[in-house]
Amino acid sequence: MKIKVQELMDACGVKFGTSGARGLAVQMTDRVCYLYTKGFIQHLEAIGDLRSPGREVAVAGDLRPSTERIMAAVRRAVQDMHYAPVNCGRIPSPAVALYGLARSIPAVMVTGSHIPADRNGIKFNKCSGEILKADEEGIRRQEVEVAEGQFDAAGFFAGKARPHWPVRAEAQEAYVARYHDVFPATALSGKRIGVYQHSAVGRELLVRILGGLGAETIKLGFSDEFVPVDTEAIRPEDARLAAEWTRRYRLDAIASTDGDSDRPLISDETGAWLRGDVAGILCARFLEADSVSTPVSSNTAVEKCGCFAEVRRTRIGSPYVVASMLEASDRGARRVVGYEANGGFLTNSDLQLGRRILRALPTRDAVLPIVSILLLAARERKTLSQLLAELPARYTASDRLRDFPQQQSRAVLNRFTTGNQASDRRAIEAVFGAESGQVATIDRTDGIRITFASGEIVHLRPSGNAPEFRCYNEAASPERATRLNTRCLELIRKVSAGGLGFP
Repeated sequence: MKIKVQELMDACGVKFGTSGARGLAVQMTDRVCYLYTKGFIQHLEAIGDLRSPGREVAVAGDLRPSTERIMAAVRRAVQDMHYAPVNCGRIPSPAVALYGLARSIPAVMVTGSHIPADRNGIKFNKCSGEILKADEEGIRRQEVEVAEGQFDAAGFFAGKARPHWPVRAEAQEAYVARYHDVFPATALSGKRIGVYQHSAVGRELLVRILGGLGAETIKLGFSDEFVPVDTEAIRPEDARLAAEWTRRYRLDAIASTDGDSDRPLISDETGAWLRGDVAGILCARFLEADSVSTPVSSNTAVEKCGCFAEVRRTRIGSPYVVASMLEASDRGARRVVGYEANGGFLTNSDLQLGRRILRALPTRDAVLPIVSILLLAARERKTLSQLLAELPARYTASDRLRDFPQQQSRAVLNRFTTGNQASDRRAIEAVFGAESGQVATIDRTDGIRITFASGEIVHLRPSGNAPEFRCYNEAASPERATRLNTRCLELIRKVSAGGLGFP
């Protein structure tokens, strides 16, 4: 029998978000993951990205409990489509993407990134890199075959044990070599770096990379249980740990990543975690970028610092950043990079760094911003806090309301989307005016981003991957940005509950 992928999406609750298909692990049955992967392969065949049966498809995963089972379902789908699945093991998302790009083969990463362990996802990469929004539409349109009796009533494979699938080490070794082949082995000599490992899939590779560049590394916070570290909403316990670790071990910085190690987390010498969009500015500066693509939610210091010939604003999500970088390259930019507010850094140009060339990797990477910022500090003989102090005084804070269904999120945004600009301004000021004053501009590139006459920013946006409502804020001091963020989340709850004069 055949089933359309769009119908499967509607029925199972596992849909495309900003970074692939994600959902509850119980929703991501063997059948769902198998059919999604088949749809992906069929789409690649339809666009001419896959032509030869027997061609390899790279598969990797993170460390959450459901990942091994989902990887097995992906493997079966690839085999049944007459291609050769390669088990790259538990490695970072950018590592398997790099492996695929180097060999011009598709790559599939099973990961839920930073979201809790009861959820998971699948991130698809074409032979040329990440799937874009047009590819998502192409996958949705596929009609895929499923054999009668292949799955039981619960959607799991019927009657077959998972066969042994040996891991190839080439992908992780190539990822380590990406940095060791470009930067000197003594580049970070004299630096004492803590590596907050938790359950990040790239925790050991990060230690190897930094150590191979001369840094003294101290392993911290290893966890056998999955820890949902979100680089856009840092947990209070992680803030306390960082301050304690930098003091106890006399660290120059702490380096870490999220679960699939495509988003960086880096602290200064005091244990203060850098915001991802600030890390992106410093990394782009080290790489001497001439074109920077970043979502509308990122810190406006990227424009105000005056370091870049071009700054391009996009919707939130790496596919939009990739599309913007491709356009920048087509228009003649030579050192094209991008980053997201979560810190994930992308390169669309081969970059000359001294006598070596860093090859383009147009997908989120956590290691490049970590290494670049540490090298920038070393080159300028400054601490990380001193580098930060040189940037324009713009500070951001973000957090989210959890267990906030998408229908509820849409209802909140609809309060400020009447179709009449004057009415929208009045509605916004009725809620946020007491905090930030009069509305100056409204940007609807992605959600609602409001800039007030005071210079403060309130950006409201439902998550694309989970039942969460995100709020991003920007202000002239870190304390004010944090207070504003807390207050805005309180006000959103009141609006959702029908308060503040709304029916």
